[in-house]
Amino acid sequence: MTNSSDTKATDKSSQSKMLRGSAWMTAGSIFSRILGAIYVIPWPIWFGVNFLAANNLFGRGYQIYSVLIVVSTAGIPGALSKQIAHYNEMNEYGVGQKLFQKSLILMLIMGILSAGALYLLAPVLSQGDARMIPVFHSLCWPLLVIPLLSIMRGFFQGYAEMAPSAISQFIEQVARVIYMTVTVFVITQVLRGSYIDAVTQATFAAFIGAVAGLLLLIWHYLKQRPRIEKLIAGSNNAITVSTNDLLKGIIKQSIPFIVIDASINLVYIIDQYSFNRMMSDFVIASDHQLWNLYTLFAVNANKLISITVSLAAAMAVTAVPLMSAAHVRGNQKELRQQIGSTIQLFNLVMIPAAFGMAAVAGPLYTLFYSHDALGISVLQFSSYISILLGLFTVLGAILQGLYQNRLALFYLLIGFIVKVVAQYPAIYFFRVYGPLVSTGLAFATSSILMLAALHRYYHFDVWQTIRRLIGIVGFSVIMYLITSLTVKGLLLVFNPQSRLQSVLVLMISVAVGGLVYAVLALKSRLADYVLGSNLDRFRRKLKLK
Repeated sequence: MTNSSDTKATDKSSQSKMLRGSAWMTAGSIFSRILGAIYVIPWPIWFGVNFLAANNLFGRGYQIYSVLIVVSTAGIPGALSKQIAHYNEMNEYGVGQKLFQKSLILMLIMGILSAGALYLLAPVLSQGDARMIPVFHSLCWPLLVIPLLSIMRGFFQGYAEMAPSAISQFIEQVARVIYMTVTVFVITQVLRGSYIDAVTQATFAAFIGAVAGLLLLIWHYLKQRPRIEKLIAGSNNAITVSTNDLLKGIIKQSIPFIVIDASINLVYIIDQYSFNRMMSDFVIASDHQLWNLYTLFAVNANKLISITVSLAAAMAVTAVPLMSAAHVRGNQKELRQQIGSTIQLFNLVMIPAAFGMAAVAGPLYTLFYSHDALGISVLQFSSYISILLGLFTVLGAILQGLYQNRLALFYLLIGFIVKVVAQYPAIYFFRVYGPLVSTGLAFATSSILMLAALHRYYHFDVWQTIRRLIGIVGFSVIMYLITSLTVKGLLLVFNPQSRLQSVLVLMISVAVGGLVYAVLALKSRLADYVLGSNLDRFRRKLKLK
Protein backbone atom coordinates (compact mmCIF):
# COMPACT_ATOMS: atom_id res chain seq x y z
CA MET A 1 0.00 0.00 0.00
CA THR A 2 1.31 3.48 -0.86
CA ASN A 3 2.36 5.63 2.07
CA SER A 4 0.40 8.92 2.21
CA SER A 5 3.58 10.93 2.73
CA ASP A 6 5.07 9.29 -0.37
CA THR A 7 1.94 10.17 -2.32
CA LYS A 8 2.15 13.80 -1.21
CA ALA A 9 5.82 13.89 -2.12
CA THR A 10 5.04 12.48 -5.57
CA ASP A 11 2.23 15.00 -6.08
CA LYS A 12 4.49 17.86 -5.04
CA SER A 13 7.29 16.55 -7.23
CA SER A 14 4.95 16.32 -10.25
CA GLN A 15 3.70 19.87 -9.70
CA SER A 16 7.27 21.09 -9.23
CA LYS A 17 8.32 19.43 -12.51
CA MET A 18 5.28 20.92 -14.22
CA LEU A 19 6.11 24.44 -13.00
CA ARG A 20 9.83 24.14 -13.75
CA GLY A 21 9.24 22.60 -17.17
CA SER A 22 6.55 25.14 -18.03
CA ALA A 23 8.84 27.96 -16.92
CA TRP A 24 11.63 26.79 -19.25
CA MET A 25 9.33 26.09 -22.19
CA THR A 26 7.40 29.32 -21.63
CA ALA A 27 10.59 31.37 -21.53
CA GLY A 28 11.91 29.64 -24.65
CA SER A 29 8.60 29.97 -26.50
CA ILE A 30 8.03 33.60 -25.52
CA PHE A 31 11.53 34.76 -26.42
CA SER A 32 11.56 32.79 -29.66
CA ARG A 33 8.10 34.07 -30.65
CA ILE A 34 9.06 37.65 -29.86
CA LEU A 35 12.24 37.26 -31.89
CA GLY A 36 10.21 35.61 -34.62
CA ALA A 37 7.95 38.67 -34.76
CA ILE A 38 10.60 41.39 -34.35
CA TYR A 39 11.86 40.95 -37.90
CA VAL A 40 8.70 42.61 -39.23
CA ILE A 41 9.32 45.95 -37.43
CA PRO A 42 11.65 47.40 -40.13
CA TRP A 43 9.73 45.79 -43.01
CA PRO A 44 7.26 48.68 -43.57
CA ILE A 45 10.25 50.99 -44.10
CA TRP A 46 12.34 48.60 -46.20
CA PHE A 47 9.52 47.27 -48.40
CA GLY A 48 7.59 50.55 -48.62
CA VAL A 49 4.48 50.20 -50.78
CA ASN A 50 5.18 46.46 -51.17
CA PHE A 51 5.01 45.80 -47.41
CA LEU A 52 1.55 44.20 -47.27
CA ALA A 53 2.28 42.17 -50.42
CA ALA A 54 5.58 40.94 -48.94
CA ASN A 55 3.97 40.08 -45.61
CA ASN A 56 1.17 38.29 -47.42
CA LEU A 57 3.62 36.11 -49.40
CA PHE A 58 5.55 35.34 -46.24
CA GLY A 59 2.42 34.44 -44.27
CA ARG A 60 0.85 32.27 -46.98
CA GLY A 61 4.09 30.38 -47.45
CA TYR A 62 4.48 29.78 -43.73
CA GLN A 63 0.91 28.52 -43.28
CA ILE A 64 1.55 25.62 -45.67
CA TYR A 65 5.07 25.11 -44.31
CA SER A 66 3.79 24.93 -40.72
CA VAL A 67 1.37 22.12 -41.58
CA LEU A 68 4.09 20.23 -43.48
CA ILE A 69 6.41 20.60 -40.49
CA VAL A 70 3.88 18.82 -38.30
CA VAL A 71 3.28 16.14 -40.95
CA SER A 72 7.00 15.66 -41.66
CA THR A 73 7.70 15.14 -37.97
CA ALA A 74 4.60 12.90 -37.98
CA GLY A 75 3.83 13.93 -34.41
CA ILE A 76 6.73 11.70 -33.40
CA PRO A 77 8.54 14.20 -31.11
CA GLY A 78 5.47 14.49 -28.88
CA ALA A 79 4.81 10.75 -29.04
CA LEU A 80 8.50 10.04 -28.38
CA SER A 81 8.57 12.22 -25.26
CA LYS A 82 5.46 10.41 -24.03
CA GLN A 83 6.88 6.93 -24.72
CA ILE A 84 10.32 7.72 -23.27
CA ALA A 85 8.70 9.06 -20.09
CA HIS A 86 6.63 5.85 -20.01
CA TYR A 87 9.65 3.54 -20.25
CA ASN A 88 11.83 5.69 -17.97
CA GLU A 89 9.18 5.47 -15.26
CA MET A 90 9.51 1.66 -15.56
CA ASN A 91 13.33 1.96 -15.34
CA GLU A 92 13.66 0.77 -18.95
CA TYR A 93 15.98 3.48 -20.19
CA GLY A 94 17.50 1.14 -22.78
CA VAL A 95 14.16 0.77 -24.58
CA GLY A 96 13.75 4.56 -24.69
CA GLN A 97 17.26 4.96 -26.14
CA LYS A 98 16.58 2.37 -28.83
CA LEU A 99 13.32 4.12 -29.64
CA PHE A 100 15.16 7.44 -30.01
CA GLN A 101 17.74 5.98 -32.41
CA LYS A 102 15.09 4.39 -34.65
CA SER A 103 13.05 7.60 -34.61
CA LEU A 104 16.05 9.60 -35.85
CA ILE A 105 16.27 7.41 -38.98
CA LEU A 106 12.52 7.67 -39.52
CA MET A 107 12.65 11.46 -39.18
CA LEU A 108 15.44 11.75 -41.73
CA ILE A 109 13.30 9.85 -44.25
CA MET A 110 10.20 11.94 -43.43
CA GLY A 111 12.18 15.15 -43.89
CA ILE A 112 13.34 14.13 -47.36
CA LEU A 113 9.81 13.07 -48.41
CA SER A 114 8.13 16.25 -47.14
CA ALA A 115 10.76 18.52 -48.75
CA GLY A 116 10.31 16.71 -52.08
CA ALA A 117 6.52 16.94 -51.81
CA LEU A 118 6.58 20.71 -51.18
CA TYR A 119 8.97 21.27 -54.09
CA LEU A 120 6.78 19.33 -56.52
CA LEU A 121 3.45 20.71 -55.25
CA ALA A 122 4.59 24.37 -55.18
CA PRO A 123 2.83 25.28 -58.48
CA VAL A 124 -0.45 23.77 -57.24
CA LEU A 125 -0.27 25.30 -53.75
CA SER A 126 0.49 28.73 -55.21
CA GLN A 127 -3.09 28.97 -56.60
CA GLY A 128 -1.74 30.39 -59.84
CA ASP A 129 0.32 33.07 -58.06
CA ALA A 130 3.80 32.67 -59.60
CA ARG A 131 5.34 34.79 -56.81
CA MET A 132 4.64 32.00 -54.32
CA ILE A 133 6.67 29.29 -56.12
CA PRO A 134 10.18 30.52 -55.11
CA VAL A 135 8.88 31.07 -51.56
CA PHE A 136 7.69 27.45 -51.34
CA HIS A 137 10.94 26.17 -52.87
CA SER A 138 13.00 28.06 -50.27
CA LEU A 139 10.98 26.38 -47.50
CA CYS A 140 11.94 22.90 -48.73
CA TRP A 141 15.39 23.25 -47.14
CA PRO A 142 14.31 23.63 -43.50
CA LEU A 143 11.99 20.64 -43.95
CA LEU A 144 15.14 18.50 -44.27
CA VAL A 145 16.44 19.59 -40.86
CA ILE A 146 13.41 20.41 -38.69
CA PRO A 147 12.35 16.74 -38.20
CA LEU A 148 15.78 15.88 -36.74
CA LEU A 149 15.69 18.99 -34.56
CA SER A 150 12.20 18.12 -33.30
CA ILE A 151 13.03 14.52 -32.48
CA MET A 152 15.98 15.58 -30.34
CA ARG A 153 13.72 18.01 -28.47
CA GLY A 154 11.24 15.19 -27.91
CA PHE A 155 14.03 13.01 -26.50
CA PHE A 156 15.03 15.57 -23.86
CA GLN A 157 11.39 16.34 -23.02
CA GLY A 158 10.87 12.63 -22.32
CA TYR A 159 13.52 12.99 -19.61
CA ALA A 160 11.58 16.04 -18.31
CA GLU A 161 14.52 18.24 -19.38
CA MET A 162 12.92 21.31 -20.91
CA ALA A 163 15.97 23.60 -20.81
CA PRO A 164 17.67 22.16 -23.95
CA SER A 165 14.46 22.56 -25.97
CA ALA A 166 13.88 26.09 -24.71
CA ILE A 167 17.47 27.23 -25.35
CA SER A 168 17.55 25.61 -28.80
CA GLN A 169 14.31 27.44 -29.70
CA PHE A 170 15.92 30.71 -28.71
CA ILE A 171 19.15 30.02 -30.64
CA GLU A 172 17.13 28.88 -33.65
CA GLN A 173 15.22 32.16 -33.74
CA VAL A 174 18.31 34.31 -33.17
CA ALA A 175 20.11 32.74 -36.15
CA ARG A 176 16.94 32.92 -38.27
CA VAL A 177 16.21 36.57 -37.50
CA ILE A 178 19.81 37.69 -38.01
CA TYR A 179 20.01 36.01 -41.43
CA MET A 180 16.56 37.27 -42.40
CA THR A 181 17.20 40.86 -41.31
CA VAL A 182 20.58 41.12 -43.02
CA THR A 183 19.46 39.59 -46.33
CA VAL A 184 16.20 41.57 -46.54
CA PHE A 185 18.09 44.81 -45.80
CA VAL A 186 20.77 44.07 -48.41
CA ILE A 187 18.26 43.09 -51.11
CA THR A 188 15.79 45.94 -50.55
CA GLN A 189 18.08 48.80 -49.47
CA VAL A 190 21.50 48.07 -50.95
CA LEU A 191 20.78 46.15 -54.16
CA ARG A 192 17.29 47.65 -54.65
CA GLY A 193 16.17 44.18 -55.65
CA SER A 194 12.76 42.53 -55.94
CA TYR A 195 10.59 42.20 -52.83
CA ILE A 196 9.91 38.61 -53.95
CA ASP A 197 13.65 37.81 -53.72
CA ALA A 198 13.76 39.40 -50.28
CA VAL A 199 10.79 37.33 -49.02
CA THR A 200 12.37 34.18 -50.48
CA GLN A 201 15.53 34.77 -48.44
CA ALA A 202 13.41 35.59 -45.38
CA THR A 203 11.70 32.20 -45.61
CA PHE A 204 15.00 30.40 -46.34
CA ALA A 205 16.20 31.80 -42.99
CA ALA A 206 14.21 28.98 -41.34
CA PHE A 207 16.89 26.57 -42.61
CA ILE A 208 19.71 28.64 -41.07
CA GLY A 209 17.87 28.74 -37.73
CA ALA A 210 17.11 25.01 -37.78
CA VAL A 211 20.76 24.11 -38.36
CA ALA A 212 21.83 26.36 -35.45
CA GLY A 213 19.25 24.79 -33.10
CA LEU A 214 20.20 21.26 -34.16
CA LEU A 215 23.92 21.86 -33.54
CA LEU A 216 23.15 23.10 -30.02
CA LEU A 217 21.08 20.00 -29.21
CA ILE A 218 23.76 17.67 -30.59
CA TRP A 219 26.32 19.39 -28.33
CA HIS A 220 24.00 19.01 -25.32
CA TYR A 221 23.34 15.35 -26.12
CA LEU A 222 27.07 14.59 -26.29
CA LYS A 223 27.52 16.39 -22.98
CA GLN A 224 24.73 14.33 -21.35
CA ARG A 225 25.71 11.03 -22.94
CA PRO A 226 27.75 9.64 -19.96
CA ARG A 227 24.78 10.21 -17.61
CA ILE A 228 22.34 8.64 -20.09
CA GLU A 229 24.61 5.61 -20.56
CA LYS A 230 24.77 5.20 -16.78
CA LEU A 231 20.96 5.18 -16.57
CA ILE A 232 20.78 2.64 -19.41
CA ALA A 233 23.31 0.42 -17.63
CA GLY A 234 21.10 0.44 -14.51
CA SER A 235 17.89 -0.43 -16.41
CA ASN A 236 15.77 -3.40 -15.38
CA ASN A 237 16.02 -4.84 -18.92
CA ALA A 238 12.86 -6.81 -18.16
CA ILE A 239 11.18 -5.73 -21.41
CA THR A 240 12.27 -6.84 -24.87
CA VAL A 241 10.67 -4.91 -27.70
CA SER A 242 11.44 -5.56 -31.37
CA THR A 243 12.35 -2.72 -33.73
CA ASN A 244 9.10 -3.17 -35.66
CA ASP A 245 7.04 -3.07 -32.48
CA LEU A 246 8.85 0.06 -31.35
CA LEU A 247 8.20 1.85 -34.62
CA LYS A 248 4.58 0.65 -34.78
CA GLY A 249 4.03 1.90 -31.24
CA ILE A 250 5.57 5.29 -31.88
CA ILE A 251 3.71 5.76 -35.18
CA LYS A 252 0.42 4.73 -33.58
CA GLN A 253 0.98 7.21 -30.76
CA SER A 254 2.11 9.92 -33.20
CA ILE A 255 -1.01 10.07 -35.38
CA PRO A 256 -3.08 12.03 -32.82
CA PHE A 257 -0.12 14.36 -32.29
CA ILE A 258 -0.02 15.10 -36.03
CA VAL A 259 -3.64 16.14 -36.16
CA ILE A 260 -3.76 17.95 -32.80
CA ASP A 261 -0.48 19.81 -33.38
CA ALA A 262 -1.52 20.81 -36.90
CA SER A 263 -5.11 21.68 -35.95
CA ILE A 264 -4.64 25.44 -35.56
CA ASN A 265 -2.63 25.66 -38.77
CA LEU A 266 -5.21 23.51 -40.60
CA VAL A 267 -7.90 25.97 -39.54
CA TYR A 268 -5.74 28.80 -40.87
CA ILE A 269 -5.39 26.87 -44.16
CA ILE A 270 -9.20 26.79 -44.41
CA ASP A 271 -9.13 30.58 -44.08
CA GLN A 272 -6.35 30.92 -46.67
CA TYR A 273 -8.22 29.02 -49.35
CA SER A 274 -11.77 30.22 -48.60
CA PHE A 275 -11.62 33.84 -47.41
CA ASN A 276 -11.19 35.57 -50.77
CA ARG A 277 -13.81 33.41 -52.51
CA MET A 278 -16.39 33.89 -49.77
CA MET A 279 -15.72 37.60 -49.25
CA SER A 280 -16.09 38.26 -52.98
CA ASP A 281 -19.74 37.12 -52.64
CA PHE A 282 -20.48 40.01 -50.25
CA VAL A 283 -18.14 42.87 -51.19
CA ILE A 284 -16.91 44.40 -54.41
CA ALA A 285 -13.12 44.36 -54.19
CA SER A 286 -10.09 43.34 -56.22
CA ASP A 287 -8.00 40.27 -55.34
CA HIS A 288 -5.28 42.63 -54.14
CA GLN A 289 -7.67 44.35 -51.71
CA LEU A 290 -9.00 41.01 -50.46
CA TRP A 291 -5.47 39.68 -49.88
CA ASN A 292 -4.74 42.85 -47.88
CA LEU A 293 -7.80 42.18 -45.69
CA TYR A 294 -6.71 38.55 -45.30
CA THR A 295 -3.25 39.75 -44.22
CA LEU A 296 -4.75 41.79 -41.34
CA PHE A 297 -6.11 38.79 -39.45
CA ALA A 298 -4.28 35.77 -40.86
CA VAL A 299 -0.75 37.18 -40.95
CA ASN A 300 -0.43 40.38 -38.92
CA ALA A 301 -2.69 39.51 -35.98
CA ASN A 302 -1.79 35.81 -35.96
CA LYS A 303 1.91 36.60 -35.72
CA LEU A 304 1.32 38.62 -32.55
CA ILE A 305 -1.19 36.32 -30.84
CA SER A 306 1.21 33.42 -31.49
CA ILE A 307 3.26 34.99 -28.69
CA THR A 308 0.46 34.39 -26.16
CA VAL A 309 -0.59 31.03 -27.66
CA SER A 310 3.01 29.88 -27.22
CA LEU A 311 2.38 30.02 -23.45
CA ALA A 312 -0.17 27.24 -23.87
CA ALA A 313 2.06 25.31 -26.25
CA ALA A 314 4.84 25.39 -23.65
CA MET A 315 2.53 23.98 -20.98
CA ALA A 316 1.27 21.34 -23.41
CA VAL A 317 4.80 20.10 -24.16
CA THR A 318 5.50 19.86 -20.43
CA ALA A 319 2.18 18.20 -19.59
CA VAL A 320 2.39 15.24 -21.99
CA PRO A 321 5.34 13.32 -20.44
CA LEU A 322 4.24 14.18 -16.88
CA MET A 323 0.69 12.95 -17.53
CA SER A 324 2.07 9.81 -19.16
CA ALA A 325 4.32 9.07 -16.17
CA ALA A 326 1.44 9.67 -13.72
CA HIS A 327 -0.76 7.36 -15.82
CA VAL A 328 1.86 4.60 -15.58
CA ARG A 329 1.97 4.98 -11.77
CA GLY A 330 -1.82 4.60 -11.73
CA ASN A 331 -2.27 7.16 -8.96
CA GLN A 332 -5.75 8.57 -9.55
CA LYS A 333 -5.39 11.28 -6.94
CA GLU A 334 -2.18 12.48 -8.56
CA LEU A 335 -3.84 12.45 -11.99
CA ARG A 336 -6.79 14.52 -10.73
CA GLN A 337 -4.47 17.04 -9.12
CA GLN A 338 -2.21 17.18 -12.19
CA ILE A 339 -5.14 17.85 -14.54
CA GLY A 340 -6.57 20.56 -12.30
CA SER A 341 -3.15 22.16 -11.76
CA THR A 342 -2.40 22.26 -15.49
CA ILE A 343 -5.74 23.90 -16.37
CA GLN A 344 -5.45 26.41 -13.52
CA LEU A 345 -1.86 27.27 -14.44
CA PHE A 346 -3.03 27.86 -18.01
CA ASN A 347 -5.78 30.19 -16.78
CA LEU A 348 -3.43 32.09 -14.47
CA VAL A 349 -1.01 32.87 -17.31
CA MET A 350 -2.96 32.83 -20.58
CA ILE A 351 -6.06 34.84 -19.68
CA PRO A 352 -4.25 37.96 -18.38
CA ALA A 353 -1.77 37.70 -21.27
CA ALA A 354 -4.64 37.79 -23.80
CA PHE A 355 -6.48 40.61 -22.00
CA GLY A 356 -3.22 42.52 -21.71
CA MET A 357 -2.53 42.19 -25.44
CA ALA A 358 -6.04 43.45 -26.21
CA ALA A 359 -5.43 46.46 -23.93
CA VAL A 360 -2.17 47.44 -25.67
CA ALA A 361 -3.26 46.42 -29.18
CA GLY A 362 -2.99 50.01 -30.48
CA PRO A 363 0.68 50.74 -29.75
CA LEU A 364 1.62 47.09 -30.30
CA TYR A 365 0.17 46.95 -33.80
CA THR A 366 1.61 50.36 -34.64
CA LEU A 367 5.08 49.29 -33.53
CA PHE A 368 5.11 46.13 -35.63
CA TYR A 369 3.21 47.28 -38.71
CA SER A 370 2.00 50.90 -38.67
CA HIS A 371 -1.05 52.64 -37.29
CA ASP A 372 -4.20 51.11 -38.82
CA ALA A 373 -7.58 51.30 -37.08
CA LEU A 374 -8.96 48.12 -38.65
CA GLY A 375 -5.74 46.18 -38.03
CA ILE A 376 -5.78 47.23 -34.35
CA SER A 377 -9.43 46.21 -33.98
CA VAL A 378 -8.73 42.80 -35.57
CA LEU A 379 -5.78 42.28 -33.21
CA GLN A 380 -7.95 43.06 -30.17
CA PHE A 381 -10.54 40.50 -31.26
CA SER A 382 -7.83 37.95 -32.09
CA SER A 383 -6.38 38.38 -28.58
CA TYR A 384 -9.57 37.03 -27.00
CA ILE A 385 -9.81 34.19 -29.53
CA SER A 386 -6.25 33.19 -28.60
CA ILE A 387 -7.54 32.03 -25.19
CA LEU A 388 -9.63 29.37 -26.93
CA LEU A 389 -6.73 28.34 -29.17
CA GLY A 390 -4.49 27.96 -26.12
CA LEU A 391 -7.11 26.09 -24.08
CA PHE A 392 -7.61 23.58 -26.88
CA THR A 393 -3.83 23.08 -27.16
CA VAL A 394 -3.47 22.31 -23.45
CA LEU A 395 -6.55 20.08 -23.17
CA GLY A 396 -5.55 18.13 -26.28
CA ALA A 397 -2.11 17.54 -24.75
CA ILE A 398 -3.63 16.36 -21.46
CA LEU A 399 -5.87 13.84 -23.23
CA GLN A 400 -2.94 12.53 -25.27
CA GLY A 401 -0.77 12.23 -22.17
CA LEU A 402 -3.56 10.13 -20.63
CA TYR A 403 -3.75 7.88 -23.73
CA GLN A 404 -7.19 9.24 -24.65
CA ASN A 405 -6.12 9.81 -28.25
CA ARG A 406 -9.38 8.81 -29.91
CA LEU A 407 -11.35 11.20 -27.74
CA ALA A 408 -8.99 14.07 -28.59
CA LEU A 409 -9.30 13.35 -32.32
CA PHE A 410 -13.08 12.93 -32.18
CA TYR A 411 -13.59 16.25 -30.40
CA LEU A 412 -11.21 17.96 -32.81
CA LEU A 413 -13.22 16.56 -35.74
CA ILE A 414 -16.39 18.06 -34.27
CA GLY A 415 -14.58 21.39 -33.98
CA PHE A 416 -13.52 21.22 -37.64
CA ILE A 417 -17.11 20.54 -38.68
CA VAL A 418 -18.22 23.61 -36.72
CA LYS A 419 -15.49 25.70 -38.43
CA VAL A 420 -16.49 24.62 -41.94
CA VAL A 421 -20.23 25.05 -41.32
CA ALA A 422 -19.85 28.43 -39.59
CA GLN A 423 -17.27 29.94 -42.00
CA TYR A 424 -19.61 31.26 -44.70
CA PRO A 425 -22.32 32.75 -42.42
CA ALA A 426 -19.63 34.19 -40.12
CA ILE A 427 -17.98 35.99 -43.05
CA TYR A 428 -21.42 37.17 -44.22
CA PHE A 429 -22.28 38.73 -40.85
CA PHE A 430 -18.84 39.81 -39.59
CA ARG A 431 -16.79 40.29 -42.80
CA VAL A 432 -13.07 40.36 -41.96
CA TYR A 433 -13.80 39.18 -38.39
CA GLY A 434 -15.77 36.21 -39.73
CA PRO A 435 -12.92 33.67 -39.89
CA LEU A 436 -11.98 34.58 -36.31
CA VAL A 437 -15.58 34.06 -35.14
CA SER A 438 -15.82 30.62 -36.81
CA THR A 439 -12.41 29.65 -35.41
CA GLY A 440 -13.49 30.69 -31.92
CA LEU A 441 -16.70 28.66 -32.18
CA ALA A 442 -14.77 25.63 -33.43
CA PHE A 443 -12.18 25.55 -30.63
CA ALA A 444 -14.72 26.50 -27.96
CA THR A 445 -16.82 23.49 -28.97
CA SER A 446 -13.83 21.11 -28.89
CA SER A 447 -12.58 22.51 -25.57
CA ILE A 448 -15.95 22.20 -23.82
CA LEU A 449 -16.22 18.56 -24.93
CA MET A 450 -12.66 17.85 -23.76
CA LEU A 451 -13.27 19.44 -20.34
CA ALA A 452 -16.45 17.40 -19.92
CA ALA A 453 -14.57 14.19 -20.78
CA LEU A 454 -11.73 14.94 -18.34
CA HIS A 455 -14.24 15.52 -15.56
CA ARG A 456 -16.25 12.43 -16.49
CA TYR A 457 -13.27 10.05 -16.51
CA TYR A 458 -10.86 11.59 -14.00
CA HIS A 459 -13.10 13.69 -11.71
CA PHE A 460 -10.71 16.63 -11.37
CA ASP A 461 -11.94 19.36 -9.02
CA VAL A 462 -14.15 21.41 -11.34
CA TRP A 463 -15.53 23.75 -8.67
CA GLN A 464 -12.08 24.65 -7.42
CA THR A 465 -11.03 25.35 -11.01
CA ILE A 466 -14.14 27.50 -11.64
CA ARG A 467 -13.68 29.48 -8.39
CA ARG A 468 -10.10 30.28 -9.29
CA LEU A 469 -11.09 31.01 -12.89
CA ILE A 470 -13.60 33.62 -11.67
CA GLY A 471 -10.83 35.28 -9.66
CA ILE A 472 -8.40 35.20 -12.60
CA VAL A 473 -10.97 36.65 -15.04
CA GLY A 474 -11.95 39.33 -12.51
CA PHE A 475 -8.34 40.39 -11.96
CA SER A 476 -7.70 40.29 -15.72
CA VAL A 477 -10.66 42.62 -16.38
CA ILE A 478 -9.42 45.07 -13.74
CA MET A 479 -5.93 44.92 -15.25
CA TYR A 480 -7.40 45.43 -18.74
CA LEU A 481 -9.35 48.53 -17.67
CA ILE A 482 -6.39 50.14 -15.90
CA THR A 483 -4.01 49.30 -18.76
CA SER A 484 -6.46 50.64 -21.37
CA LEU A 485 -6.85 53.89 -19.43
CA THR A 486 -3.06 54.14 -19.19
CA VAL A 487 -2.72 53.69 -22.96
CA LYS A 488 -5.42 56.30 -23.66
CA GLY A 489 -3.84 58.74 -21.22
CA LEU A 490 -0.39 58.32 -22.74
CA LEU A 491 -1.74 58.73 -26.28
CA LEU A 492 -2.96 62.21 -25.27
CA VAL A 493 0.73 63.07 -24.92
CA PHE A 494 2.37 60.80 -27.48
CA ASN A 495 1.61 60.53 -31.20
CA PRO A 496 -0.44 57.32 -31.74
CA GLN A 497 0.88 57.01 -35.31
CA SER A 498 4.56 57.20 -34.34
CA ARG A 499 6.23 53.79 -34.15
CA LEU A 500 9.03 55.10 -31.93
CA GLN A 501 6.64 56.73 -29.46
CA SER A 502 4.52 53.56 -29.47
CA VAL A 503 7.49 51.77 -27.89
CA LEU A 504 7.33 54.14 -24.89
CA VAL A 505 3.55 53.79 -24.59
CA LEU A 506 3.89 50.00 -24.80
CA MET A 507 6.64 49.76 -22.19
CA ILE A 508 4.83 51.94 -19.65
CA SER A 509 1.38 50.38 -20.13
CA VAL A 510 2.70 46.78 -20.05
CA ALA A 511 4.60 47.57 -16.82
CA VAL A 512 1.46 49.07 -15.27
CA GLY A 513 -0.73 46.15 -16.35
CA GLY A 514 1.76 43.52 -15.21
CA LEU A 515 2.15 45.21 -11.82
CA VAL A 516 -1.62 45.49 -11.29
CA TYR A 517 -2.20 41.82 -12.06
CA ALA A 518 0.75 40.71 -9.93
CA VAL A 519 -0.45 42.76 -6.96
CA LEU A 520 -4.00 41.39 -7.24
CA ALA A 521 -2.87 37.76 -7.65
CA LEU A 522 -0.38 38.00 -4.78
CA LYS A 523 -2.53 40.05 -2.41
CA SER A 524 -5.43 37.61 -2.74
CA ARG A 525 -2.98 34.65 -2.59
CA LEU A 526 -4.59 33.28 -5.76
CA ALA A 527 -1.12 32.82 -7.24
CA ASP A 528 -0.08 30.73 -4.19
CA TYR A 529 -3.10 28.45 -4.55
CA VAL A 530 -2.53 27.82 -8.25
CA LEU A 531 1.26 27.51 -8.14
CA GLY A 532 1.19 25.43 -4.96
CA SER A 533 3.98 27.39 -3.31
CA ASN A 534 4.48 30.22 -0.85
CA LEU A 535 5.15 33.52 -2.60
CA ASP A 536 5.76 35.64 0.51
CA ARG A 537 9.13 36.85 -0.75
CA PHE A 538 7.41 38.47 -3.77
CA ARG A 539 4.82 40.04 -1.46
CA ARG A 540 7.63 41.49 0.66
CA LYS A 541 9.31 42.97 -2.42
CA LEU A 542 6.04 44.62 -3.43
CA LYS A 543 5.37 45.64 0.19
CA LEU A 544 2.09 43.72 0.26
CA LYS A 545 2.68 42.32 3.76
